[in-house]
This record gives sequence, C-alpha cells and structure tokens, in this order.
Amino acid sequence: MAITAAMVKELREMSGAGMMDCKKALTNTDGDMEKAMEFLRENGLAKAAKKAGRIAAEGLVCTNVSADGKVASMVEVNSETDFVAKNDVFREFVEQVAAQAADTDSADIDAFLAEDWKAEAGMTVNEKLAGMIAKIGENMNIRRFVKLTAEDGIIVSYIHAAGKIGVLVKADTDNDSDEVKECLKNVAMQIAAMSPKYVSTADVSEEYKKHELEILVAQAKNDPKNAGKPDNIIEKMVTGRLNKELKEVCLLEQEYVKAENKENVGKYVESVAKACGCSLKVVDFVRYETGEGIEKKNEDFAAEVAAQMK
Repeated sequence: MAITAAMVKELREMSGAGMMDCKKALTNTDGDMEKAMEFLRENGLAKAAKKAGRIAAEGLVCTNVSADGKVASMVEVNSETDFVAKNDVFREFVEQVAAQAADTDSADIDAFLAEDWKAEAGMTVNEKLAGMIAKIGENMNIRRFVKLTAEDGIIVSYIHAAGKIGVLVKADTDNDSDEVKECLKNVAMQIAAMSPKYVSTADVSEEYKKHELEILVAQAKNDPKNAGKPDNIIEKMVTGRLNKELKEVCLLEQEYVKAENKENVGKYVESVAKACGCSLKVVDFVRYETGEGIEKKNEDFAAEVAAQMK
C-alpha cells in the first residue's frame, strides 16, 4: 500500500512522533493506522526503557483548580534538564497530567499511572508518559500527585518561579469573594517561602514534640556551659526553644512575611475574616518543590563530550 503524506500527517497528529518514525510505522503495518499507533507505542516503550536509569530531578509543578474552587489537584512531573522543563510540549503534557489528577479516584501513583489517559483514547497514563519520553528524548517521571476537595469552603493555588514550587491551600469558609481568595493566595505565598510542616500547633504530634525535645536536650547537655546542671533544669531551659521551633514549622504561628506589625499568619487570616464579615479557617495545605529529595547528578558535560570524541 502506498503511504501518502496525508497519512503520515494524520499519524503524527495522533502520536506526536517524528515524521520518519510515522512513515516507518505505516510502512511496517501496511498503512493500518491503529497498528501503526501500536508500533509507535511499542517502540516508544523500548526507547523509554533505555532512558529509565537517568536521573530526572528537574521539571514542573502544576495545579488544576475547578471554577468553583471545590476541587483541586497538584502534580510534579520531572525531566532530566531545565531546558526540557521550559519546552511548550512538556508544559502542555504536565497541564494534562494535572487535569487527569483533578478527575482521578486513584489513591497512589501506581494506580494513577495505570488509568486510562483521558486526554487521548487508547492508552494509559503510563503509556502516554512513555510516548513523551520517546518524543522529547529525555527520561521523565510523574513523581507525585494530590487531589483536594472542599465541600465547606474553597481551595486556592499558587505557582512560584514558573513551576519550581506549587502550593494548594484549603479553607473552610462561607465566603468566596475576591478578598478571601486574595488572603488565601497570600497564605499560599507564605507557604511557598517559609515551607511550614503543619497548619497549627494543634496538628503537631506528641511524638514529634518528644523527638525534638530529646534533640534539644542532647544539644544542651553537650554544651560546656551547661556542665553539671541537673536534667530537670536543662529540660526547662530548652522548653522555650522547642516552643519557638514549633512556631517556625506551624503555618498559623509563623510571622506573616508581608506584615508590617509582625503579626502572625493566624492573626492576618482573622483580620481578613473580620473585615469581610465571614468565617475563614485554613484547614489544610500541600507544598511541592520540584526535585526535592532527589539526589541530583553532578554533570561534567566537558568530560562527556571529550569521551564521545575519542
């Protein structure tokens, strides 16, 4: 069967693969479009497997929030280089992943990857990812996702540094005015900048407090200035330090970075609620930072090029 330019164009639009790959797929399958798609996917998976060992620590964080603010998702999709993270094709893919996450019922990343890809019939999320790896030429990874719902309030998102950091803030409120949304956006910016671990001190487990106290006590005992002091005195000494540390890791206790009077975030939220005549309570947040916790590879491009030239 003769392979026409129109057939190649159609397959390119369906698959996103290169022109020569599409022509080869159609030639090998005698022009059968479905079998050609399978051919490309199979080869895409093979190419993806070769790149799977490369460290993907760059990438993007992306959010998707429903128009009414009741449902929101956030995803982190990694690439090997920041160059690819700025690529429009990659960015569009990450936005599609975020939209998929906003509509998912999956509880973990494995189940999410096994879902049918909603943006394009006939493949799973993982198969679409493999196709993107083959198309872009770098290892990529859908590392994590989260989905939040707010029946009694709203969710607001914030993206910092073009996708390096993403934040979702969930609040219980009876007011979805622009003033309330601006307040929650400011809270999200606080989270992006100060990286708290908890909403308030009430959320801190006794186990965490005990662990931190043990560390502070050990530090105090190792200080020569405290030599000979009884354990009960040392524990009283470090209790104040523990309370200070707890304020630093609890969002509502942190000093609000945009405040001129050094009020904390909790007081700021209360002042907005009072001004708007509404109830407003921050109940949850999620913060993603691209590549956090991933050991990045130290690249020596000069040595790599020199090796290839030998």
